[in-house]
Amino acid sequence: MSLMLASVNSLEEARLVKGFGVDIIDLKQPALGALGALDLETVTEIVAALKPSAQISATVGDLPMQADVLGKAVQEMAATGVDYVKIGFFPGGDWPGSMDALAGMARQGRALIAVLFADTHPDFSLIETLASAGFRGVMLDTMDKRRGSLTDLMAIDELQEFVRTAKACSLLTGLAGSLKASDIGELLPLDADYLGFRGALCRERNRTAALDEGQVLKIKELLKTKGTGFMYQGTKQHDV
Repeated sequence: MSLMLASVNSLEEARLVKGFGVDIIDLKQPALGALGALDLETVTEIVAALKPSAQISATVGDLPMQADVLGKAVQEMAATGVDYVKIGFFPGGDWPGSMDALAGMARQGRALIAVLFADTHPDFSLIETLASAGFRGVMLDTMDKRRGSLTDLMAIDELQEFVRTAKACSLLTGLAGSLKASDIGELLPLDADYLGFRGALCRERNRTAALDEGQVLKIKELLKTKGTGFMYQGTKQHDV
């Protein structure tokens, strides 16, 4: 059953989702882009307040694919004590050089999560390269939030291929990108390790607005109830 990742931008929001039993608390600043980064001081404050009883990830921001830029950002974010550092693989720049630098970070024990963007039509052969470089996981997200949710930009069979390929490489898998409550039933059977949410958890479904407790609870319960139903159906089919 897929776990729930909730993106938050403050200690108050982090405590809120922790109280609802969210599995992964993801630190980002939605107002600064697809993977906008929280300032290091705030990240450090959240880690100090919630660890060790919470799993925390954090993005390094919408950065260019430049080895020196990414290397510095990853080192600084990892030093805050987060469990996972998320890096967006944006178009352009020096991908081979960036990959070499990030592989060096992974060899130092940094737990890196690569973020690929559905709206750039990523080549899934990159997933094997990420695994060889020592990444812990890979996720699919959306870069331009105005274009709709992940399921608007990529067909279910493509998403299934992504999950299967990543799991075959022993990588953690995540699906995110303006996901709505109505996407959950369609995505759970794909068996990604986690589904990520921000806008669906906010007031008026606006990703830059404050979190809404009712929406957080709704998504958490949908994952639980639909996930249990899917597991039950799968068991019945297997038994038959």
